Amino acid sequence: MSIVPKETIEVIAQSIGVYNLSSDVALALAPDVEYRVREIMQEAIKCMRHAHRTVLTANDVDSALNLRNVEPIYGFASGDSLRFKRASGLKDLYYIDDKDVELRNVIETPLPKAPLDTSVAVHWLAIEGVQPAIPENAPVDAVSDGRRSEYREDGISVDIRLPVKHVLSKELQLYFDKIRELTVSRSNSTVFKQALLSLAMDSGLHPLVPYFTYFISEEVTRSLKNFSLLFALMRVARSLLRNPHIHIEPYLHQMMPSVITCLVSKRLGNRFSDNHWDLRNFAADLIASICTRFGHVYQNLQSRVTRTLLHAFLDPTKSLSQHYGAIQGLAALGPSVVHLLILPNLELYLKFLEPEMLLEKQKNEMKRHEAWRVYGALQCAAGLCAYDRLKTVLLRPPKQSRWESNRKGKRKASMDNLMLQPPVKKMATLGPMGVMPVNSMAVNMQGPSGGFSTPVEGPRAGVSMLRHLQNEKMLRREVSSQALKTSTVLAQAWKEDAEGGHLLASLYELFGESMFSFTRKSELYFFL
Repeated sequence: MSIVPKETIEVIAQSIGVYNLSSDVALALAPDVEYRVREIMQEAIKCMRHAHRTVLTANDVDSALNLRNVEPIYGFASGDSLRFKRASGLKDLYYIDDKDVELRNVIETPLPKAPLDTSVAVHWLAIEGVQPAIPENAPVDAVSDGRRSEYREDGISVDIRLPVKHVLSKELQLYFDKIRELTVSRSNSTVFKQALLSLAMDSGLHPLVPYFTYFISEEVTRSLKNFSLLFALMRVARSLLRNPHIHIEPYLHQMMPSVITCLVSKRLGNRFSDNHWDLRNFAADLIASICTRFGHVYQNLQSRVTRTLLHAFLDPTKSLSQHYGAIQGLAALGPSVVHLLILPNLELYLKFLEPEMLLEKQKNEMKRHEAWRVYGALQCAAGLCAYDRLKTVLLRPPKQSRWESNRKGKRKASMDNLMLQPPVKKMATLGPMGVMPVNSMAVNMQGPSGGFSTPVEGPRAGVSMLRHLQNEKMLRREVSSQALKTSTVLAQAWKEDAEGGHLLASLYELFGESMFSFTRKSELYFFL
């Protein structure tokens, strides 16, 4: 029994012009129509599911008809679901309510614009943190060149440079606000450590560099009594310097004063428990890394830093904590700086420091502690400098003089050549003692007649003698020049050895046996 009644078959037959279809034929066609309809609908449902939709549309039915090689139904291309209405007077007859459209209105309707092909367009969003004024970007308010003309009372026009608007994306603004919040209020949290790691590794942070440098300089200026904030700011500065994707050279002039302030400031923090010594050590290492990395870019960077630190070290009006920071900064710049700037002033400074270290002359325990801190910094700097000087003396590899090796090689080569010569030529060349005699132009050989002297191979022996003399002259010249160079090198080495020994002796008189703690035990055996 088919679900399609025979009346439906008759109505369909009448719609295509068949009016005399019998009831038996309609009843026989009904099961076949049901099978075909089910088959088309199953294919249409498959198309709907492949399109990831839950509503069956007329396009799905058209796709199913195409799969079955059946001509699609025209006029039902709407994506919306169809709405059927029941025919009046008939129980099971439905139709689609279509609006009548006049052909004139369709012809006069303007054609829609053709859809554009999918493409990718590239433009600059920002260059060095500044958004360029191009149609693809959002309009910038300041379109002028940043200058404004004003007239004074005397009628002379003056050009005033207007501030340039720096455009930041919302994501970068949120990032900066979050880093600033963590630095100020949550510098001991794990999230702050992750933020420092992000500052040291992430790319795309260059637009925020002027904001970070300004933030560091402002907070250091007004927060010298907040030790935890100062330490967090120095850690932020170190992370920015470690980021390989950031071009930070133009902003060093804003960052260096903040770092030097944390190194040689008179007071850092407002509590006795604040370990400002660690902060000064951290700032010293930071300054050394800046000079090492950017010294070739700014030729006077290290000279200006050393001048500032030397002035703080030699100024007797500065506090001992400032002296400590200056010593640590100079020591971090390398043993050469210590040898040139600290050691010549060491003896006089220790005379100035000695009263501050004795209990009889300094009753303030805090100042005595500061004096001993400065003494330890001087001892460490001098010891490492002495060890660096001694390494060049103790660990210098033995070198064989170049002229000796060349001389041995040449002699060996000449002997090998002599071994290959014929016996007569060898005898003529070597002579009785193996040295070419000056008057041996020929060798007297007793001939068969009359005892006359007959020269044997005279021309060949003379040529070999001249060549040998020329070789001896060239060898003597080379030996003399190499000996002169070697004597110069040895004199320089002896001078360095003497300076190293005098340096160690003078430091031993000032600091005692503590100087030996900076040298390895295996290297101290050279003094036994």
